[in-house]
Amino acid sequence: MSQGASPISPTGEQWAIAHGHQEAVVAEVGATLRSYTLAGHDVVDGFGPSEWSHAGRGQVLAPWPNRLGDGRYEWRGVQAQAALDEPALGNAIHGLVRWLPWRLEASAQNVVVLRCTIRPTPGYPFSVELRIEYRLRRDGLVVTTRATGAGDGTAPFGIGFHPYLRAGSGGAETIDGASLVLPARRRLLLDERRLPTGEDQSVAGTELDFTAGRVIGPTQLDTAFTDLRRGADGIARAGLEDPATGRGVELWVDDRFRHLMCFTGDTIEPERRRRAVAIEPMTCPPDAFRSGRDLIVLEPGESWEGTWGLHPH
Repeated sequence: MSQGASPISPTGEQWAIAHGHQEAVVAEVGATLRSYTLAGHDVVDGFGPSEWSHAGRGQVLAPWPNRLGDGRYEWRGVQAQAALDEPALGNAIHGLVRWLPWRLEASAQNVVVLRCTIRPTPGYPFSVELRIEYRLRRDGLVVTTRATGAGDGTAPFGIGFHPYLRAGSGGAETIDGASLVLPARRRLLLDERRLPTGEDQSVAGTELDFTAGRVIGPTQLDTAFTDLRRGADGIARAGLEDPATGRGVELWVDDRFRHLMCFTGDTIEPERRRRAVAIEPMTCPPDAFRSGRDLIVLEPGESWEGTWGLHPH
């Protein structure tokens, strides 16, 4: 690097978009939502340009979200073995594209469109073309994904996103006093490796019931939710709000996203612990490559599309 040159960001090129008092930055590595603010207040708990994403912060989770037990699966006679990047639990986690560079397709003041081609590897011996559009509108951020089968055979596919939502002014306060809404009537039972046992359980009347919205308090969540309650428009809405100020954010998903993972950050680095809540839209549950539950099957040339967004207030 020449004298006086700016250091290269660990997450590559940075694309800033804006609309009114909203600003967001999307990074080249992983098509990661690095930051999103409204009138200078943090909507998501992101990270700086000289940092890289820890604990999934702002990342795209594909071609599978969450955990894949032993990293091993078989798809229509094809054997695959992914790297165990959660070695303590013996899992592969959050797919592959979050560490890959994405290429810019288009950009404007309030929109950026990125592409990534997943090519065959031992962990995912299939080809898929991904296109993600981040668009700021008057009412918030809209994220639209298109996945297209790019090989000569079918490909299993799932996708998720990992925003850490903030309530309040963005200081160091914890989430304990924040009010959480989760439109989920059931949760998946998980084993000691955080993998589904194959059973669901109603949340009604339990500590995990946030359907009507309530203060989080000491509740710890690293929980996979499903059976999402939707409006007449097919949209399911979650949210986080500071009751003292009324400031918060709504996360919404269309009917392509059938699951939400909710994580209160109790096991991440101490300085960021319980500072935000990760509400993760997912098309399928953890370990879907082995269970087959809600798995997307992409035929050659076939496309799938899904949309979610954030509405800060």
